[in-house]
Amino acid sequence: MLILHNNPFEPRLQMQEKIVILDFGSQTTQLIGRRVRELNQYCEIVPYNKFPADDPSVIGVILSGSPFSVYDEKSFKPDLSAIRGRYPVLGICYGAQYLSWVSGGSVEPAGSREYGRARLCGVDAGCALFKGISDGAQVWMSHGDTITSVPDSFKVVASTDKVRIAAFAVEGEPTWGVQFHPEVFHSECGTQLLRNFVVDICGGKQDWSAASFIETTVASLREQLGDDKVVLGLSGGVDSSVAAVLLNRAIGKNLTCIFVDHGMLRKNEFHNVLRDYESLGLNVIGVDASAEFFSELDGVTDPERKRKIIGKGFIDVFDREAHKLKDVKYLAQGTIYPDCIESLSITGTTIKSHHNVGGLPEKMNLKLCEPLRLLFKDEVRAVGRELGMPEHLITRHPFPGPGLAVRILGAITPEKVRILQDADDIFINGLREHGLYDQVWQAGVILLPVQSVGVMGDERTYESAVALRAVTSTDAMTADWAHLPYEFLAKVSNDIINKVKGVNRVTYDISSKPPATIEWE
Repeated sequence: MLILHNNPFEPRLQMQEKIVILDFGSQTTQLIGRRVRELNQYCEIVPYNKFPADDPSVIGVILSGSPFSVYDEKSFKPDLSAIRGRYPVLGICYGAQYLSWVSGGSVEPAGSREYGRARLCGVDAGCALFKGISDGAQVWMSHGDTITSVPDSFKVVASTDKVRIAAFAVEGEPTWGVQFHPEVFHSECGTQLLRNFVVDICGGKQDWSAASFIETTVASLREQLGDDKVVLGLSGGVDSSVAAVLLNRAIGKNLTCIFVDHGMLRKNEFHNVLRDYESLGLNVIGVDASAEFFSELDGVTDPERKRKIIGKGFIDVFDREAHKLKDVKYLAQGTIYPDCIESLSITGTTIKSHHNVGGLPEKMNLKLCEPLRLLFKDEVRAVGRELGMPEHLITRHPFPGPGLAVRILGAITPEKVRILQDADDIFINGLREHGLYDQVWQAGVILLPVQSVGVMGDERTYESAVALRAVTSTDAMTADWAHLPYEFLAKVSNDIINKVKGVNRVTYDISSKPPATIEWE
């Protein structure tokens, strides 16, 4: 039995020039990375105190925001002496405040939290960071502290009507700071500002693309895996499917895919997905382990326990199936960036355990291979298209690894799964039939742990209620509820109540992320 090697494979892209984003724990750190990638410039997010000082491919550094104040004892205070003056640096929100504070400036609590839209004024037209940006440009503020004074070597290059030091430049070194968030959608000049920094100031070549990722990753996989055999856990979703096709291109016959039916997939999904995989030329083993999972989940109501039980169950099944094969060394997974970030933030706060990264036991029989770990969801789709995969696989909505287990609030039973599968099938097919599926990032039905009174025919009923959930998003880090037509929602509600035995009430979830999450558990 092999022990777990707790250093998962990542594509070796060290020679790809990069922007390094130091993560101080902000919820929008991933959005900074996403916006840089949209400029076709590769970047990596690393903990605030893990700057790769000896990496020659680094061309610039961005300091993220943080939930802390710079003067808090528990705040992150790295030594930037090896960075400042050596690389172009852009501090955002906390990053800007820390640059000023550590240099002798003052940062104090704002009179009231500065949150929402603001307009720039006093923009220094000669500042390289603000090229093409003029007074009146909209930005997004979100901070409880503000810079009240800067050192003599710092020059104020932009203000707003409420914030005198909205941005600064450091004379004599390529360092800038902004107290607004250029990474969020509401900052209309945000893309231009980031382009000015990444391309003009740092000299980024903008050579990051799906094609370049495939080329470097396939070469890296071949180098690191050699003739080792890999077993890949397929879920039926976009991430694991793209990982499978990518690995198949790299190592061919040395890849064996295992698709596990834990009993909580969508209606008929096990057979439909197996057919899709076979059409891609993948070597796939289908395993019906539903009885095992139902047994382990019997009576379990805690969401984290559900995720961890299912995560462990996947590993157990892979372990068993891998032992039927010869010389398997790696377990491959479709883990992507948001999975890792949501599982454990830099502050140590767990949002949820992702089944790929949060449910692994301390000992496992295989080493990990996660070739998509650096990608956001839309980048995964771009890679899939570049690999020539069918569009219906690439555009599939995200689906949680634990499946319907995290859409059944409370204990799980085969009957509850049957009810949810039928209701979900009506909703998803309805979205497709009405041309709404591709307008939605993710959709599904949640079975609520309540029953409600209803009337069907001449009889009084006391049956289950379900909630429809549909969101729009670009990267799953933030999401808004989808504004589906009332007529469509009315039809879906009627169809579910009339056709799904056990349901007499349908609601629609209009919560956004944040503060809610996309899934209910």
